[in-house]
Amino acid sequence: MADFKYIIVGSGIAGLYAALLASEQGSVLLLTKGGLQDCNTRYAQGGIAAAIGAGDSPALHLEDTLGAGAGLCDVEAARILTDNAPRAIADLVRLGVIFDTDHGEVALGREGAHRLARVLHAGGDATGAHIETVLARLVQARPIRIDEYSAAVGLVVDARSGKVTAVDAVQVRNGQTKRRYTGEAIVLATGGAGRLFRHTTNPEVATGDGVALAFNAGAAVADMEFCQFHPTALRFPGAPAFLISEAVRGEGAVLLTGDGDAFMARYHPMKDLAPRDIVSRAIVTEMQRAATDHVLLDMTHLPEQWLITRFPTIYHTCLQNGVDITREPVPVAPAAHYMMGGVLTNSWGETNLPGLFACGEVACNGLHGANRLASNSLLEALVFARRVVERAGSGIWEGIRFDDPLILDQPGLLNADAPTLTAENLVQTMWNKVGIVRDGVGLEEAVAIFNSWAGSLPASEDLTVQSLANQVLVGRLMAHAAQARTESRGAHFRLDFPAPRPEWVRRIVMVAHPPGNPFPSES
Repeated sequence: MADFKYIIVGSGIAGLYAALLASEQGSVLLLTKGGLQDCNTRYAQGGIAAAIGAGDSPALHLEDTLGAGAGLCDVEAARILTDNAPRAIADLVRLGVIFDTDHGEVALGREGAHRLARVLHAGGDATGAHIETVLARLVQARPIRIDEYSAAVGLVVDARSGKVTAVDAVQVRNGQTKRRYTGEAIVLATGGAGRLFRHTTNPEVATGDGVALAFNAGAAVADMEFCQFHPTALRFPGAPAFLISEAVRGEGAVLLTGDGDAFMARYHPMKDLAPRDIVSRAIVTEMQRAATDHVLLDMTHLPEQWLITRFPTIYHTCLQNGVDITREPVPVAPAAHYMMGGVLTNSWGETNLPGLFACGEVACNGLHGANRLASNSLLEALVFARRVVERAGSGIWEGIRFDDPLILDQPGLLNADAPTLTAENLVQTMWNKVGIVRDGVGLEEAVAIFNSWAGSLPASEDLTVQSLANQVLVGRLMAHAAQARTESRGAHFRLDFPAPRPEWVRRIVMVAHPPGNPFPSES
C-alpha cells in the first residue's frame, strides 16, 4: 500500500490548489524544495484573466489566447481554460481571495494582446502574493503533510508496468540521506526554469527541476524552444531584475527611447500592448540602436496618488532603487519570465508515464502555443490542477501518445573550447545564445557547450551538483529544440529564419529513450 494517495511536488498556486482539492479524497504529501511560499506565484503582479466583464465572453478570451499562441495552441486545452475561468475566479473568492474593486464592481485591467479589460488583480500589483497567502494558509489548516526544504531528486518507475510509484527526496538544510515516498498519484507542480537565464524575473527556486525529474524518468517534454521574455523588468545598476507589470502599460504607461521617442508604434498596431514577444524584440532593437542596456517606461502622466495605490509594490521597489515612478521614467529591459514548454501532458494533466501528472508552468498541454497570453498563467494553474485531481480521483488513465519524437541521447557535437561549467557561465550562455534573438551559429555553439557539460558532469549525491545537472539538462533541451525549429514563431525568433514556415505548424516532442519499450510513441 502506498504511503500517500497523492504526492504533490511544488508549492506555487498549482501545487497548493491541487493539495487542497486532493485532501478531500485522501492523504496528501506536499514536497517543496524551499519554504512553502517560495515560488513564482508570489511575484505575479498583473493578475489573473477571466471573461467576467460586460461585453466579454469565454469565446473572445479564447480568440485572444489563440492569437497570442501564433498557430500552435492546442485549441481544446485553450477552450477548457477560457470556459472554466469564471468558475476558477468564483472558487478563489469562496476560498477567501479578495480582488480589488472599483465603485463596488470587480476592477478589471487590460494587458498585452487582450482586446478587452479582463484581468483581475488583488492588492494592486500583488495578486500572486495575495492568492499564494490565502492558499498556503488553507493548506496549513488541512490534514496535509508539508515537507518544506525537501528537494525531489528522482522519480521511481516500476520496471514492469512503467508506472511512476514513488518520489525520492532529500532534506535541503541538513543533507539527510535520501528518503523514498510512495504514492498512488504523483503530481509535478514545480514551476518553470527562468533562473537558467542571466536576466530573469524568477525566484531562485525556478531552475527547471521538475522537467529534469520527469525527463530522466522517461517522460516526454515538448515546446522547449518557447520561453517568454517579459519586456519590462527593472534594469538599474545593482538592482535585481524586478518585474514591472504589463498592467502598467495597460493603464497607459508608454515605452520611450532615451531621447523620448515612443517607439512601439513602429512595430505593431497595438503599440505598447502588442504581444510580449514583439515588445521584447522591439526593445532589444532600440537598445542595440542606441548602444544602451535599457529603454524607459514612462508613467509620469498618470495621476500620482492613483499610481501609488494601483501599483504599490512597483512604486516602493523602484523608490528603494532611487526611481520615483510618479516623477521620472523607469529604466527597463526584457528578462526571462515564463516557460511555455515543459512536461508533455494532455488536457487532464496526464503524461506518458502512468501515475505521473503535471500542472502549472512545469506542464505543457499546448494551451499557450508559441507565446503565452498575459495573465493566463495563474488561471492555467487553477483550471488544470483541478482537472488533475478530478482525473486522478476517477481511477481513469488515458495517458498521451505522440509521433516522431526527437531523441535526446548521448552528447553528440562537442565544444573543445567550452567554458568551465559554473552557474554563471550557464546563465550567460543561455542569455547570449538561446535568448530573445537567436541564430543557427549561436544555437549550434550552445548545443555543443551543453553537450560538453553534460558529458563532464560527475555522478554525485550532492544537491548542488544535482541541481546544476538539472539545469544543464534543461538548457540542453531548450537549445536542441531551438536549433531544430528552423523558423520564427511566437517567442522563438531566429535571425537566419525570420519568418514562420507552414511546415513548422507542429510541436517538437523530446524523449530520452527510443520510442516504445516501454514508452508509447504511436498516435
